[in-house]
Amino acid sequence: MMKKWLGGAMLLLMLLVLWPGRAWGVELPVQAEAALLMEKETGQVLYAKNEHQAMEPASVTKVMTLLLVMEAIDSGALSYDDVVTGSAHAAGMGGSQIWLKENEQMTVRDLLKAVCIVSGNDAAVALAEHLAGSEDAFVERMNARAQELGMNDTHFVNCTGLPAERHLTSAYDIALMSRELILRHPDIRQFTTVWMDSLRGGESMLVNTNKLIRFYDGATGLKTGSTGSAGYCLSATAEKNGMELIAVVLKGKTSDERFSDAKSLLNYGFSTWSLVTVTPDEVLPPVPVTLGVRGTVQPVLTSENTLLVEKTLANGLTKEVALAESVAAPVYAGDTLGQLTVRDAAGNTVAELPILAGEDVGHVTFVQMLGRCLARGFCMGPQS
Repeated sequence: MMKKWLGGAMLLLMLLVLWPGRAWGVELPVQAEAALLMEKETGQVLYAKNEHQAMEPASVTKVMTLLLVMEAIDSGALSYDDVVTGSAHAAGMGGSQIWLKENEQMTVRDLLKAVCIVSGNDAAVALAEHLAGSEDAFVERMNARAQELGMNDTHFVNCTGLPAERHLTSAYDIALMSRELILRHPDIRQFTTVWMDSLRGGESMLVNTNKLIRFYDGATGLKTGSTGSAGYCLSATAEKNGMELIAVVLKGKTSDERFSDAKSLLNYGFSTWSLVTVTPDEVLPPVPVTLGVRGTVQPVLTSENTLLVEKTLANGLTKEVALAESVAAPVYAGDTLGQLTVRDAAGNTVAELPILAGEDVGHVTFVQMLGRCLARGFCMGPQS
């Protein structure tokens, strides 16, 4: 029986297909101090510049604030229609705001609008306090979630991104939390794709701080940020032809520069790369099982069968299936039964995907073996 090499195959897949743009020698006209381009489905980094340099993110911080709020909504702990009462602390926030008053009540939906469209600091704090009891308690959750996501360059001090000592992250970490938000909680688009809206029955107009929403085809979000010390920052997301990209820009010199950098990153990604879903050319045949309660097990291709490949290679891919001749019981769903090798037109291996057992097949018991023997007449003595 073939060994379980799933972990090794996944590692090889990452090395062959999912390694960053720097390995491809990409040079782009990016002026910001740090930048990164990531594809959403695979998490592949397509371009990176100073991606692990710890820097101030300004209001791009709010991506994590939004992530925790959306996780609470999707888990049922919070509702869009829940009413939040503004505290004195929330009302006292400076910077971008919706002029929330102490004891003013707004729904979670309206506060999310305020955060996503105009980067309202007061709205962000109101949501944080409502969810965790205090901003400090919410920030603890932010840092804990950051660690879970592998954001090793990050330490949050507040939920807004207002300047604070040791409030730092990196372009790579911003891409990680942005990916988690848009991949797991696509409903956030109902807020991040809005160019103009209003609050308080039309009395307070909202215009999106992210100009790409209006001026870049396919833009889906996500969050702008700027302070004197952080410069101009952005986590931009856009989708074309079923592929969504995340472009992170930190410490641009001007607002126009950050948007220009983001467009350069996105244009490169969409013009050069495409997503390909790989499936076998024919139905996979059952694999015989020795001493199993059933005689065969049905193989299935891993669900992680979406590859990000250069467009120049996408149309010439070939696939080769290799399956074990047989396996011994017991077999467990997820056991490796073979692999599907993907090659480009030149015969170079692009990826190796595991083929797995789609079901459990238990080991036959002595009683079952005896029954089989009797049924076939193998265990019967001479007849008189």
